[in-house]
Amino acid sequence: MMNNFAKKSSLFLLASCALFAACSDDDNKSDGLGELEEEESQFGKANDVFTAAEWYPGGELGTTEKASYSAIAPGAELLGLETSFNKGEDYFEHLYTYTDEPRKGLGPAWVRSSCIHCHPSYGHGKRQTEYKANTIGNGYLLVVYHPNEAFTEDGVRYTTAPSSYIAEVTGMPQTKAMHPFKAPIDEDQISIEWKNVEGTMPSGLPLHFPDGETYELIYPEVNIPVTAFNTNPKPTNYEVRLESTIGIYGTGLLDAISTEDMKAQYASEARFVSLNTAMWDATANDWAASAYYTLADGTKAIKKFTYAMTRASLQDGAGANAIWNITNVTRSNRRYLYSTVAWAQAMSEDPEVISYIRQNGADPSSLVHPYYADTDEGISQKVLTLLGMNTAAKGGDNYTAAFGEPEMNDKDYYDFMVWHRGLAVPAARNLDDATVQRGKQVFNQIGCATCHRPSWQTKEDNYWVDYSIRAYAEATGQNANNILPKFAYQTIWPYTDMVQHRLFMENDIRTGWCRTTPLWGRGLSLRLTGAEDRLHDCRARNEIEAIMWHAYSKQSDGYAAAKRFYDLPKEDRDAVVKFLRAI
Repeated sequence: MMNNFAKKSSLFLLASCALFAACSDDDNKSDGLGELEEEESQFGKANDVFTAAEWYPGGELGTTEKASYSAIAPGAELLGLETSFNKGEDYFEHLYTYTDEPRKGLGPAWVRSSCIHCHPSYGHGKRQTEYKANTIGNGYLLVVYHPNEAFTEDGVRYTTAPSSYIAEVTGMPQTKAMHPFKAPIDEDQISIEWKNVEGTMPSGLPLHFPDGETYELIYPEVNIPVTAFNTNPKPTNYEVRLESTIGIYGTGLLDAISTEDMKAQYASEARFVSLNTAMWDATANDWAASAYYTLADGTKAIKKFTYAMTRASLQDGAGANAIWNITNVTRSNRRYLYSTVAWAQAMSEDPEVISYIRQNGADPSSLVHPYYADTDEGISQKVLTLLGMNTAAKGGDNYTAAFGEPEMNDKDYYDFMVWHRGLAVPAARNLDDATVQRGKQVFNQIGCATCHRPSWQTKEDNYWVDYSIRAYAEATGQNANNILPKFAYQTIWPYTDMVQHRLFMENDIRTGWCRTTPLWGRGLSLRLTGAEDRLHDCRARNEIEAIMWHAYSKQSDGYAAAKRFYDLPKEDRDAVVKFLRAI
C-alpha cells in the first residue's frame, strides 16, 4: 500500500516538474524558484553539494513547487481532500462576526477577527510600531507575566526561570470586545518603543564586521499601564513582552516527527549544552515530567509546538487551539468562553455596561439579550456568570442554553484541520547556484546546523485524534485515524532541532527559552508577505541581524557559530544569506 502511494506521489511530482519546466516568468526567475537553464532545468537534480531530495524540503508528500505558503500538499491531494482543504482555508482567511454563519464567533471578547490578520500570506508576522489588533500582518501576541528572580550581567538583565502568566487576562490577551463590554486590555494605552543596541554588545562584539560593514540591532520595549486593564482585580508586578506568529505551512510535517527521534536529539545535545529542565532531565537522561502535555482525552504526549513548547498535537494546540481562543469560536468539545473571572467581575460591576444592557437587552434579537434580566442586580449576576463561563467554569450545556449551539460544527472543524495539516512547504530555490552551494557549506562549517538541524525522517505519523474529529468520523462512518493528511516516511528539511535554546538577548522572550524556528521557506517571506522580519518578536529585520543576535551574549547557545559568522569574509557572509533565502 505504501509503495503504491509513493509511486503515485512520484508520478504526481514528475508531472508537476514537467509542467513547471514548461513555463517561467520574471517573478519566478527573480527568486530562483524553478530557475531554468537555457537548455535544461536543474530543478530537482542533485549536484556536488545538494541532494535531489533537498529541492523538496517537505518530502514528496509535503512539498509544493508553487512560490506559495498556502498551497495544498501533494499528500492531501492524493487522498482527495481538496474540497475540505479549500473549505478549511475559508475559515482561516475570512473575517468572523457576531452572528453570521459559517464564521460566527468573536463575542464577547477576542484577540483577532480572523486568523490571517496574524499570519500574512500564511507567513511570519510583521514588525509593528504600535499594537492594533485590526492591522493585517500584526502577528503579535501580548505576553503579560509576573517576573521572577533575575540577575544582571554586563548591564543586561536576564531571567533565570519560567515566569507565570498573570491571571487577570487570558494567556493570549484580548484587546477587542463587543459593545457594551470593554476589552480586557485597552489597546490604545499599549505602547511599543523600538530601541537600538548602542556601542558594543555584552559579548564584546561591535556593531560592525572586521571588514567595516555595519549592522544594527533593535529590540522592543512594551508598556501597558495598569489603567489599561478592565479587570477586577487589576494585575500587579507584571512585565510585557511580544511574541509574533511564525509561518504555519508545513506544520503537519513537524507533527509527523516522532517522539523517539526527538528524544534522541535531546539526548545528543544534552551532552554539550544545558537544556531546559522543564523539558529534559539531564540526570535521568530522559524527558522531564513537565515535558508531557495532557491531551483532552488524558493521553500524554511530548510538547513540540510554540516557542515555549506548550503544545503536543495540532489537534490540541497550534491552529486547533487558536481557532477557538483567538476568535472565541465555540465548538462541540469547547462549549465555553476564552475569558477570565477577573474580566467578568469588572464587567458585572461597570455601570455603563449594566445601563446599556438594561436599555437595549430586552429584545430577544439583541446581541446583549443573554445578559438581560429584570433588575440591575440580575443583569450584574448574569454578566458575571456568563462572561465567567470560561475554561475553568466549563460552560457546557449551560453555555448552549444561554447562547445556542456551538458556532463551529464538527464538519467545519474537520475541514479546518484538513487545511491546517495539509499545508505544503514551498520547494527550495537556486540550489544549482554556486554561491548558494558555498553558503550551505559555510553554514555547516561554522556550526549553524547544530541547532538548525537540516533534516528529519518522519515515521508512521499516527496523529492523535481529538473529540471533534472522532465525532465527525463516527457520524460519517470513517476511520478517524485516516481522514486527515498524513506524512509517513518522508525525509523533510525544516532546519530545526525541535529543541529550545537560550540566546540571552536584551528584553528576551518570556522564559529565555525558545524553540529553534524552522528555516524552510523563509526566503520567500519578502516576496509573499512584504517583510522578512525574524526572531520571536520580529526584532531582526533581515538574516544578518537575526544571526548577530545569536552573538549578543557569550552565554548564548548560538554564540560560537555566530562569532564564526562574524569573522567570515563578506563574500562568505553573503553566501550564507543567499543559502538561507534559497531553502
